[in-house]
Amino acid sequence: MFSFLKRKKSSPDQVTDVAPEKAVQEAPPSAAETVVPAAAPPVGDDAASAVTAQPDTSPELEEAAALEDESSLEIAAAENDVPHVDVPNVPADEQVHDPVDVAATVAPEAQAAEEAPAPQPEPAAKTSWLSRLKTGLSRTGQNIGGLFVGVKVDEALFEELETALIMSDAGVEATDTLLTALRAKVRKDRLADAAQVKAALRDILTDHLAPLEKKFPLGRTAPLVVMIAGVNGAGKTTSIGKLAYSFQHQGASVLLAAGDTFRAAAREQLMAWGARNNVTVIAQEGGDPAAVAFDAVNAGRARGASVVMVDTAGRLPTQLHLMEELKKIKRVIGKADGEAPHEVLLVVDGNSGQNVISQIRAFDAAVNLTGLVVTKLDGTAKGGTLAAVAAGSQGVRPIPVYWIGVGEGLEDLQPFVAREFAGALLGD
Repeated sequence: MFSFLKRKKSSPDQVTDVAPEKAVQEAPPSAAETVVPAAAPPVGDDAASAVTAQPDTSPELEEAAALEDESSLEIAAAENDVPHVDVPNVPADEQVHDPVDVAATVAPEAQAAEEAPAPQPEPAAKTSWLSRLKTGLSRTGQNIGGLFVGVKVDEALFEELETALIMSDAGVEATDTLLTALRAKVRKDRLADAAQVKAALRDILTDHLAPLEKKFPLGRTAPLVVMIAGVNGAGKTTSIGKLAYSFQHQGASVLLAAGDTFRAAAREQLMAWGARNNVTVIAQEGGDPAAVAFDAVNAGRARGASVVMVDTAGRLPTQLHLMEELKKIKRVIGKADGEAPHEVLLVVDGNSGQNVISQIRAFDAAVNLTGLVVTKLDGTAKGGTLAAVAAGSQGVRPIPVYWIGVGEGLEDLQPFVAREFAGALLGD
């Protein structure tokens, strides 16, 4: 009995040294916990976890724990005459991995990302533009370019080329001109390979389209007054917004005139483009379009603007009263500036096919066009219409093409380049 009391007296020290709760708390952290220091959590989380890990040391709980431990030891001593407490044993394969190893496996990837060269935006943008142009003209590119795959250079090839060019809206005149030059080139250089014939056609088509390639004379005079016309739905107002963006990026200050007073919400649409580009818009609600143009030219001169673009109402060539209104706008602009308008542009839809020819002819007769803007070449456009314009089909003049558009973005209106366009038509 004495020995039992002696063991009971010394038991608190044994419990304090090897209590299971203390053993669990002092055991090494798990592998998941080692990732947390490497991730550097916020201080607030550390503080919260520290408070959670500390045991409650209130006197009532300590006394209750001591009584519970003494009762357990009395039962153990009575049965085995020796107190026993199980201490958790952590297997070797569950030991904590060194956090340095985890960090080392991530560091090479992060270092490679930091050492990667910065992308070059300008070449990527150029490649993207050519890719979009080729995609927009993919129908014609597949129809013409596919003829040179695995074929002999004979008369059958030329007949198929003739059909494909006419189907691309190139017209009879342009098709005859191109094929006559191609036949002469094949005979002269003795071309027997289809790939060589395709390359020769690309060069001939480039030379054929070259008269349409002309740089817009930005900065020729100030303000440069640009009058813009087109049929409804051709993308006229949208093109004005894109041109304003382009001119500003070239260092020019722009002023817009909302001369389209016929179409509903046309004025609001142009004002939205002006706000987007931070450009002033001269407008009158329900006013005379010629008066709006006159005020805009005077305002551009007074404010020192580089470019004044005058929007006009969309109209069909058969709407004679609107065509007369267009002539009036041009005359009134001339009264504000004796040399204005310096440029008269026609915006045409690239999906209109041969209708583009009749539009060019009618508007040119009314206001003497100086340039074209071809839009919407990103849909079902065939593209051969420009070859017809260059050939003077149906009595049209080879009016320069300043810009072509392949999308709705601000940078999707780019200057016309004959070689790029010819390559897209042939699927190169």
